[in-house]
Amino acid sequence: MDGIISVLGLLTLVLEGISCQGVYAPPTVQIVHSGHACNVEEERYSERVYTIREGETLELTCLVTGHPRPQIRWTKTAGSVSDRFQDSSVFNETLNIAKIHRHQGGRYYCKAENGLGSPAIKSIRVDVYYLDEPLVTVHQSIGEAKEQFYYERTVFLRCIANSNPPIRYSWYRGRDVLSQGSDKGVEIYEPFFTQLQGETKILKLKNLRPKDYANYSCIASVRNVCGLADRRVVFRLTNKTAPASIKLLVEDPIVVNPGQTVSLVCISTGGEPAPSLNWTLSSGSLPQKSLMKDGTLTLPSIASEDAGVYSCVASNNVGNPAKKSTTIIVRALKKGRFWITPDPYHNDDNIQIGREVKISCQVEATPPEELQFSWLKNGRALRSSERMVITQTDPDISPGTTNLDIIDLKFTDFGTYTCVASLRGGGIPEISIDVNISSTTVPPNLTVPRGKSPMAVREGETVELECLVSGKPKPIILWSRVDKEAPMPDGSMQMESYDGVLRIVNVSREMSGYQYNGFNVKPREAVIELIVRYPPAVELVWQEVRQGLGRPVVMNCRVLRAHPSRVLRYEWRLSSRLLHAGTFDSRDDTDYTIRSLAREGYGEYTCDIINEVGPGRCTFLVTGKAYPPEFYYDTYNPLWQNRPRVYGYKLQWTQMNPNAVDRIMAYRLGIRQTGQQRWWEQEIPVEGNIQKGELITHNLTELIRPEAYVVRLTPITRFGEGDSSTRVVTYSEKCKKKWIHSAATRDTKYTPNTGPSGDRSSSKQGFYMYIETSRPRKEGDTARLLSPTFSVAPKNPYSISSPPAYCFSFYYHMYGKHIGTLNAFVKQKGQSTSDAGPVWSLSGNQGDRWRQAKISIHPTASFQVMFEGIRGPGIEGDIAIDDVTLEEGECPDPPSNPIRGVAAHSVSSIWPLSVTLFFTVFIGLR
Repeated sequence: MDGIISVLGLLTLVLEGISCQGVYAPPTVQIVHSGHACNVEEERYSERVYTIREGETLELTCLVTGHPRPQIRWTKTAGSVSDRFQDSSVFNETLNIAKIHRHQGGRYYCKAENGLGSPAIKSIRVDVYYLDEPLVTVHQSIGEAKEQFYYERTVFLRCIANSNPPIRYSWYRGRDVLSQGSDKGVEIYEPFFTQLQGETKILKLKNLRPKDYANYSCIASVRNVCGLADRRVVFRLTNKTAPASIKLLVEDPIVVNPGQTVSLVCISTGGEPAPSLNWTLSSGSLPQKSLMKDGTLTLPSIASEDAGVYSCVASNNVGNPAKKSTTIIVRALKKGRFWITPDPYHNDDNIQIGREVKISCQVEATPPEELQFSWLKNGRALRSSERMVITQTDPDISPGTTNLDIIDLKFTDFGTYTCVASLRGGGIPEISIDVNISSTTVPPNLTVPRGKSPMAVREGETVELECLVSGKPKPIILWSRVDKEAPMPDGSMQMESYDGVLRIVNVSREMSGYQYNGFNVKPREAVIELIVRYPPAVELVWQEVRQGLGRPVVMNCRVLRAHPSRVLRYEWRLSSRLLHAGTFDSRDDTDYTIRSLAREGYGEYTCDIINEVGPGRCTFLVTGKAYPPEFYYDTYNPLWQNRPRVYGYKLQWTQMNPNAVDRIMAYRLGIRQTGQQRWWEQEIPVEGNIQKGELITHNLTELIRPEAYVVRLTPITRFGEGDSSTRVVTYSEKCKKKWIHSAATRDTKYTPNTGPSGDRSSSKQGFYMYIETSRPRKEGDTARLLSPTFSVAPKNPYSISSPPAYCFSFYYHMYGKHIGTLNAFVKQKGQSTSDAGPVWSLSGNQGDRWRQAKISIHPTASFQVMFEGIRGPGIEGDIAIDDVTLEEGECPDPPSNPIRGVAAHSVSSIWPLSVTLFFTVFIGLR
């Protein structure tokens, strides 16, 4: 594998899709961090991960360049409603979140734009680490639940805790560590994941023995990641251990008057250990004024909004919590209304002597069964008779309504009738409603003023719906939608009006169709039709069309909805020039076709679909610009040049959608030192057609150390220049003395008795990696190489108790009398190098030849592999590596492993995998 390690990256690369023109420059953006980060790492090449402990301060700064100065906006990935990032964007260079919460983790984007080119966007994923106190719960086997845990019973102790990263659990009985196989009466279930509770571990005690009655400790650990210390919880299991049971010393339901003090008493009737008691309200949180002590919940000065179902919950972590509930009903009377209905058997709406008149009265009562009515005439009690009929149970009327029917109206019946509503038992003020019946009494009549229906209004305007009501006494007016299920603009089902006018602000198209209801038993309704007019809504609103010369282009604009929908016409334009116009017949879309695109056909096309309110517009930008090139994320640099103050760089890229436009004939390469204005430019010719995904390479030479450079790459077609991409090439002086990638021509003049003379295949042109031990290196100096992150996909997605196996192999060369140590590590996510420990290690002179190492590894989480070279006591101690691979499955016939005790599991493959590892520098020589 010549050159496997030759492309090891030693520099920081910044990739942005931007373009530059003169002194005006579109934005570039970079995210830097401060505050209390535990770790910042590159994961899966393209994802930066910022790890922070819950409660610390997150501070991210967006560094931008560009002229005019770009506007900066921070946003966060969309999540649940509770996850919204401050419900808006933050327009500020620095994003600061004090005391960050676990739900505030996620991907944060910094976007910079100044109107030139495309906006520059960078992102970073914030991973919030936390570890809650663990909780131990105890359960019996199904079908064995008893009040106590007797002998010959099997119980389960489950330890759960919320955390990020995943938890490692340990169990103790007293001071003794419990592990699988250490006790025949104990089984330990490996961690598994549940959506609500996170990672758990279960301890099973089979057929309880006397020694099983003891103190059990569960220790939850994330291995001190982010400084999160271990958490411990203790549970005492005895032969009296039992689940909680409770009793409520209250009635159900509890009916009270407003202003009273209510006490809900809940007592524990069993449970070991003693259960804790808590109260909850089904409709939400408990009232702020409530007081709770020793299982008693006190609600002082209770109000109607405090009504609901209250539950006492008792838990001692044994079995399921005990729960008992009671309902509090707060007595109330409200909203009294009346209406008058003339003789229903005649078509005359006037009140006349000798005819029938009905007076109706309605109120809302809680509880409704306690509601009672009485009637008065001129202040005196009125009883039901043959001519004065009082009813409360009419099936045709709404609940809480009473009627007074006056049959054969006489002159002596004129007067003031009073409807009195009260609740049995008193304590609530009565509601009384007076209704005058006289020769001047006029029943209500509803009309819509001329020209007020239908009402046509443009979307977004304010409208007043008007309904004239006559009658004496004047009734209350209720407004509702024609669709009884649809709410009014304020969210209620009905709105009251005393002047007959309903005012709606900012009318939307969904508000069409209102109905007026006079609330009469003999229906008196007036309907006002509200018509909301709005211009056509269309798709696509905007689209970029990239196409080469001589090719066809088809653009389509579709109308989704409009009011009025009749007499729709369309107009196609190129800039301001009218191309085509017409009207819609049976179709709801219109096309414009260019059979063969000419140079003058490039530009902005618009399609206006028009009704009497206005136009809806589709816009198409037809261009022959080539898409920007995409710098290959694994571009490695610098190219080693054995000359002082000079380095080179291998520029690699692929072309985005190369076949979308005309053939790319060349690239214009621009390069300038950072901080300078002058660009050096050259053209890179392209022979033939570029294929999608084809990797294109160009070597940059004569770069001056340690300067950084901005590189700009622009594709060129017959149309002209396409979109540009830029990146920053930075030479890091700190990195040059770490692992060095070298061809076999490395100079051994001064150290002839150390290091390899060629790569593993003995090629003089091949490459390998080695550590340089010459001065100024000192004994014990360390260099490390860290691979990208690899994901683990277990065969059973619900358990990783049997992790997949991989064969990690490489060749090493350790020749010289001063050879130090070569270590290989497997570093899992959330794990520090010191916690990981080497999976392979070797020290001292191994002779002048390449040897192969193979190690079977069994990661349970996403992982990286790392090499560590440690300098020995002298300069004849170069250590080299070559041909690093990672394959799925156990290593076949692996060479002897210098590290003893590494278990070799036998696990079937999940997917065929053969990966050549490319490394970036992780830690420099110290």
